[in-house]
This record gives sequence, C-alpha cells and structure tokens, in this order.
Amino acid sequence: MKEVKSPKKPLIYYYGMAMLIIFLFNMVVSPMLMKGRIVEVDYGTFMKMTDEKNIGRVQMDSAEIIFTDKEETAIYTTGIMNDPGLTERLYDAGAVFAKDIERPTSPLMSIFLSVILPMLIFIALGQYVGRKLTERAGGPNAMMFGKSNAKVYVQSTEGIHFDDVAGEDEAKESLKEIVDYLHNPKKYTDVGASMPKGLLLVGPPGTGKTMLAKAVAGEANVPFFSMSGSEFVEMFVGMGASKVRDLFKQAKEKAPCIVFIDEIDAIGKKRDGQIGGNDEREQTLNQLLTEMDGFEGNNGVIILAATNRPESLDPALTRPGRFDRRVPVELPDLAGREAILKVHAKKIRLSDDVDFHTIARMASGTSGAELANIVNEAALRAVRSDRTVVTQADLEESIEVVIAGYQKKNAIMSDSEKKVVSYHEIGHALVAAMQSHSAPVQKITIIPRTSGALGYTMQVEQGDKVLMTKQEIENKIATFTGGRAAEEIVFGEITTGASNDIEQATKLARAMITRYGMSEEFDMVAMETVTNQYLGGDTTLACSADTQKEIDRRVVELVKEQHEKARQILKDNRGKLDELASFLYEKETITGEEFMEILGKEEG
Repeated sequence: MKEVKSPKKPLIYYYGMAMLIIFLFNMVVSPMLMKGRIVEVDYGTFMKMTDEKNIGRVQMDSAEIIFTDKEETAIYTTGIMNDPGLTERLYDAGAVFAKDIERPTSPLMSIFLSVILPMLIFIALGQYVGRKLTERAGGPNAMMFGKSNAKVYVQSTEGIHFDDVAGEDEAKESLKEIVDYLHNPKKYTDVGASMPKGLLLVGPPGTGKTMLAKAVAGEANVPFFSMSGSEFVEMFVGMGASKVRDLFKQAKEKAPCIVFIDEIDAIGKKRDGQIGGNDEREQTLNQLLTEMDGFEGNNGVIILAATNRPESLDPALTRPGRFDRRVPVELPDLAGREAILKVHAKKIRLSDDVDFHTIARMASGTSGAELANIVNEAALRAVRSDRTVVTQADLEESIEVVIAGYQKKNAIMSDSEKKVVSYHEIGHALVAAMQSHSAPVQKITIIPRTSGALGYTMQVEQGDKVLMTKQEIENKIATFTGGRAAEEIVFGEITTGASNDIEQATKLARAMITRYGMSEEFDMVAMETVTNQYLGGDTTLACSADTQKEIDRRVVELVKEQHEKARQILKDNRGKLDELASFLYEKETITGEEFMEILGKEEG
C-alpha cells in the first residue's frame, strides 16, 4: 500500500517561521535574560541610597532612572517621579551623571548571548530550511550546484520486470540483450562483439518507453541511474555541464551500470548557432557528447534515453558511437493491445464473459497508457454499479469514455435536435455500410458526451490495417460527409454538427494530394512534410503559392465529389435511412447487429 504524503508547504511558510522565531527571541527571550541582571527597586530605596550618599553613577531618561551603588557592584533601576530637587541632591551625594551605564556581565555570558546563541539559532534554521528545500527539489543533491541529482533505482519485490511489459516484443529483445551482456559479458567478448554504448527509445507518448527502462532496472541487477533531461538545465550557465560530469563520474565508479535519461530532447536539440541561443543547453549537450565518446572510455556504462521528438535531436548525439541503436516503441498492434489488456487485467476481478480480442479491436490506435486507463475506468464503472467483477459491457463503455468522454446524463436535446442527430449518425453508418472496403459498424448512439459530441458512429476493423488504398480513403471521406448529406436530404437545412467531420474529411483529402501521391496532376511529388510524427504529426507545405492554390482547388473538388456520392447513396436508400433513424431516435443507442438486421430486412 502506498504511503500518502502530506502536501508540501510553500517556501514562504518556512521563511515566515524563521522570522517569527527571531522576533520572539528579540521581544521575549532577550528581555528576560537582561531582566535577571538588573535589580528593580522602588523610588523610596533610591531616595534612601541618595541620602546615604551611596550613589555611584546615574542615568536619567524620560521613562526610568538607572544607577549604581558607590562600589558599582550592581545596577539598579527605578521609575521617574515628580521630584524637582532630585538633581541637586544627587550632585550633593557625589553621584556621577553618565550617558550610558555599562551593564556588568560575565565575559562568557556576554559572548554566549551576543555571538554563540544567535549563531546557533541561524545554523539550526538554515539546516531545517535547507532540508525542506532539498526534499522539495527531489533529493539530497538538489541544493548542491553542479551535482547531479540522479535517482538510483532500488529494486523491490514489487519492481517492474519484462514480464510486466507487453506489446513491445522487438523493443524488449533489444533491451534483453543489454541485460544479458551485463550479466554475461564474456559470452560477447569471446566473439569480439561489443555492446552499443547507447540505446535511444523513440515513440509516441504513453507507449511505455519509461516503463521499459524500469523493466531493465528490474532485470539487470546493476546500479541504474535515472534522470530527466530537464534536470540538467540550470539558471546559471555551466551548471548543467557540471551535472553531466558528476553523473558520469558516479556511473564510472559504479560500472557496470545503466544511465537512463528521460526526455533527452530537453538538452539534445540541434545546435543552430544563432545569436541569443540557449548557451546553457548547448554547453550541457557538448559535455554530454564528450562524456559519451571522449578520450576516456566509459567501459561498462550503458546509456538509455527516451524521447518522442527524435527529429529534433542533434546529429552528433544520434550518430553511431554514441547512440548506436534506435529502438522504436510504437503504438501496439492488435495482438499487442490484447496482451497489454491482459497484463493490466491481472489487477482486477473479471467476469467470465470478457473477450479481450473484441476489446482490443475496438481500441484500435490506443497506446499502452490509454489501455491501462481503459481497464481502470472499467473497474471504476463496476464499483459505481455496486458490482465486484468487471464485465464486457464495462470494458466496452470504458473505451467510449476514454475516446469520447462520459455520457452527459443531464444534457437535454429538443425533439427536433434529437431527430437531426439521429439522421446525421445514420447517414454516416448507412454510407459506410453501402460501400465496399469500409469497416463494419459496431455501434451508433445519439447520447451526448463530455467531449462535445452529440452522438457518434463507431466502426471497428476486423484486423489492423497498415496500408490504405485510394478507394478506401475516398470511402472514408464519403463516410465523413454522410452526416451532412443526410441533413440536406431530409431537412433541406444544414447544422453545425458536421464541423469535426469536415475537418477530418479535409485532412484526408489534402494528405492524398500532398503526401500520398494520389493525384494525377502532381503524381509522386511530395508537397508537404510531416514534423513531430509522434506528437500529432503537424505538416508543413513545401511548394510555391501557385501550387498551393492548385492543391486547394483539388482538395475542394475531391471532397465535393465524395459528398455528392454520399448524397446519392442516401437518396437511393431513403427508406432505409428513415427506418433506421426512427429506430435510433427511439432507442438512442443501437448495436452493429441491430443496424445490419434492419438493413437486411429492408433489402429483403
């Protein structure tokens, strides 16, 4: 069971506590210590000592009178009274009027109070605040400039191993070879083989790059240093490079070992040499390059790094000799998704009706992290329903939650809007079903979701598709336009509900022309390039303004052509469209089997 940590207090809390202690010391403790060294007497005692001429030095101010006896063995204080002849009597008694009477104290006590005690207080406060700052920064080395705060992985009985990572068999093979080399180096040196100095894990977010590194730590039985690329970047120039030197110094002392740098693109970006660049990051990168392939060898030190932006890394960093091997950690295929679901399902109680193959097909395009979230959402749904086991329906609903959000149970649509959405979704499904090479319809619903969707049509491929033909892409565009086409045919009006469909159809049409070479005018010429392929895949046009104009014209023609095809399909099947839309209007959610059953009856 994980320990629940109390929330960390802000730094102003500790500074405030320090100021409060100092204030209390000055206002309470110090006066109390001083009070024990001065004798307070009443005014009558002062007058008696004056009459007896037993007054040594005297100091008068507006609030009190401070005086000593003749031998100055003690310091006395008394209050001020209305005594007009006091000054003359003091003069006659032989008193000496002083400006500042020095309080006689022990030399040791004076040193203790003025030097040692304040020093002890500040040292204690400094230690306390420093310890709290260190805890906030993440480790004992966090407050040491130039020292790496790399975390050394400590194995435990609940550590992650290769058996806990599914769906990335090729990546595991590369990493298992590293672990085997660390356990049995002689097997490789006898052949003359040497292990790669560095392995770069690349892939989309959530595919398990960091988890694979933890699995290496769980299997290797060697020291495993873990550090994020952003932790090298400091406010002061040169501190990041110093951290790199210290990290590799520790690694060499512990060799054989593994050093894992997560999100290495934070320090490994290409050096552009422009004025005003990030000098600290570039110095850190230069030091990393030197440490990985300098004059001094790093025998026994293997570098693992992870990033989802490999195209932004400096070529000097990714060349052989530094990162010899690039290990892709891609989105899992159908078999991989099924294996990942089974791994995460070990933690929950399942009913006998769960079919992971069906769930894996429905969750096409999801990452390992999203699959873990799907399983957890299914377990939460079972708890909300007061059940102790997770069913197939829970898992199917959790896929929709992850993809489209929760059902908006309080959302109320008018009858006219509900009817429009029904025809819109049936338009998508009917166009898809009446075309060849289209994915079968799995589910149609008009229940609004928190993502903003008023309804959706789920299509599920029977297996993973790696390649798509020109006809398949055109059919997808026609399917996207089917919702708007149904609105036009039935109502003679169009609504804003097709905004996402329009975006998806336009994106596909543009990709056909600019990237896939599916246009007769441009043949096999790439007009745009993809950047950040693992982070959304943004595109950049690489053509003249005239060519861009021609591309826009072709995109419009292509979408209009498929829109017209969708309209014609719905016109030819108007009876099926009306019957299916009425059925969906009443039921709100229908399955693919119900959809195909009604469609088959119409055909009969």
